[in-house]
Order: sequence, then structure tokens, then C-alpha cells
Amino acid sequence: MNEISPILTITGSDSTSGSGVQADIKTISALGGYAVTAITSITVQTTLGIQEFHDLPASIVAGQIEAVMNDVQPQVVKIGMIRTHETLNVVVEALRKYRPKHIVYDSVILSSMGDALASDELVQEIRERLLPLCSLVIRLDEKQMHGLANRYASAVAVYLSKGETPDKAQQMAKAYINTQIVRTSELHGRSNELYNEFLDAIATHHRTNSDVHFYADLLNVSGRYLAQVTRRISGQSPKAIIDEYLIHEIERQLLTTEQTVQEIAYNFGFSSQAHFTKYFKKLKGVSPTQFRKA
Repeated sequence: MNEISPILTITGSDSTSGSGVQADIKTISALGGYAVTAITSITVQTTLGIQEFHDLPASIVAGQIEAVMNDVQPQVVKIGMIRTHETLNVVVEALRKYRPKHIVYDSVILSSMGDALASDELVQEIRERLLPLCSLVIRLDEKQMHGLANRYASAVAVYLSKGETPDKAQQMAKAYINTQIVRTSELHGRSNELYNEFLDAIATHHRTNSDVHFYADLLNVSGRYLAQVTRRISGQSPKAIIDEYLIHEIERQLLTTEQTVQEIAYNFGFSSQAHFTKYFKKLKGVSPTQFRKA
């Protein structure tokens, strides 16, 4: 039986498993390799993009690398997301100390949604200090599929661990990724469905609730995720959508009924006519009475 050569992946985590350490483990395992890991950053992430980062202390990253290197001595290292100068320092130091045979770098600078994952200063430092140590630097267009370059780099690492030359490893990895593009169904969130549910909820509750947290709780999602959905689909915040709907209904009441401004204010859940007037004027530039007269 052939001995399995472990592959160390140094990168961040992805809550959706579309990229990051989770995808590395899946790809390496699928190709018969064995993944060992050092996590650099934990992301709060949905299918719409990254919401928040928690970069692990550089000492913890260094400890993970040292533990793996001392114990199982991987000769192939795959590097992904590095977000801090301190983490870059410990990664570079470890690579120089342990000198693995192959170092594959997946240049994780932008997310598949176009969000910057590293500062310009850090990118320049990566070019100067990390790239000279690498056997291969991976650059692919990720527009087709989230995590595509990540999986390609992992596949290259596996074939290198099996003794293939860098050129052959890249050819085999490309062939593998081509099959994945055909076969893989990406994870899709419920953003379109949720957006429509949000609009329906506003239509039902706009007279009594204009608070974003109310609608997020009603739909059983976080306010942050709801904001991601609305901005991705309409380019507006949840609050802007609520206000737009509410002001339209108020305008309709002002123009088509004989109710007083005070009555309309109370009908739409405002605590006073003064509060109602202030809200209307902020959004429309005129008072309800002026709007009605005009």
C-alpha cells in the first residue's frame, strides 16, 4: 500500500464550504490525498459574500503550522487567504524553516464577489516575501464558480504530492476542475425568495412596523443577512425599501382621502402628527400639508 503524503493547507475558513479550508479538505480528499490544516481567519459568510472576518492571532497560526510540520512533515503546502502582516510573517518564517518541497499559492486577494481581502500594502509584501518561496502561483477567473481557483490549487497540490511534475500536475488539475464545472451544483441561498417575502411582509405590516429588526425577526434571519440580500438584488438597504413603500402609501392616502393629517399619522402608527410631519418632510422635502395642497 502506498503511503499517503499529507498536504498542509494554510488558509481561512468559509462558512458555506464553497472555498477556504473546507473546500481544500473536500478536494484533497476526493483526489485521494490527506489534508492537514492551519487556519488563518474565520469568516462569517453566506452565499452572497463575506459579512465579517475574525483573523486568528499570528501565534495561533504559527502554532498550528509548527504542530503539523513537527509531526507529519508535509512536503506540499498550499497557501490561501492571508490578511495580516503578522500572519504573513509567521507563514514566511515557517516556510523558510521547514522548506517543504512544493509550495502552491492561491492568490486570494479578492473574493468572488469582488470584495478586497487584503490591503494594498499587504499585497505588495506578499509579492516581495512570499511569492519568491512558492513553486506555483495560481491565478484563475472565479466568475464561473465560487472557489474555483481554490479547488484548482488544491488539486495541483495533490498531484504534486503524488510525484507529478509541476506542468503535469497543472494539466491534471485543469482536467479535474473541468469535470467539476460540469458536475458541480453550487450552493445557492434563498435570497430571491427571501427578498419577495420581505416585500410581502412590508405590504402587510407597514402601518404598524417600520423597524428593520422587526422584519428580520419575522423572516427568521439576521438584519445583516437581510441587508446583504436587499443590496445585492435592489441596491437598497432594507430601511430604504421600507421607507419607500411607506411614503408611497402615505402619499396615496393624502391624495385620495379626506382624512386629516393627524388621522393619517395615527393610521400609519406614528406617535404624533409632529413626528409624522418630520418623517414625511425628511423624505419628501415638504410637509404633508404642503404636499396635499400642491
